[in-house]
Amino acid sequence: MADERRKAAWISGAIIVKGDVVSTEDLVIDGQIHGSIGIGDHSLTIGSDAKVVADLAAKNITISGTVKGNVRGNAKVELKSTAKVEGDVSAPQFRMEDGATLVGKVETGTKKTP
Repeated sequence: MADERRKAAWISGAIIVKGDVVSTEDLVIDGQIHGSIGIGDHSLTIGSDAKVVADLAAKNITISGTVKGNVRGNAKVELKSTAKVEGDVSAPQFRMEDGATLVGKVETGTKKTP
């Protein structure tokens, strides 16, 4: 049986992107993004040195750096202790560690249809 390896794309700290970022695999961002980020049914990780000015949309989102924009996780959003988020967060599951800062509103849980 062959070993299964998880693939992830990476935007390093030396890279600045101005525009929309779309990925068909998990994405780790350690650089700067100005625009929007759409990862679909994959995971997005914002590293502790990253500076992102963009709306984020992904299945799972983990933030350790700075984000200015709305954050929408289809499954889960997690703010690590070094995270600084300015924008609204929505996800069925939300976790925020001590030390993280959030300026915005949080919508969590699953919506029930009447």
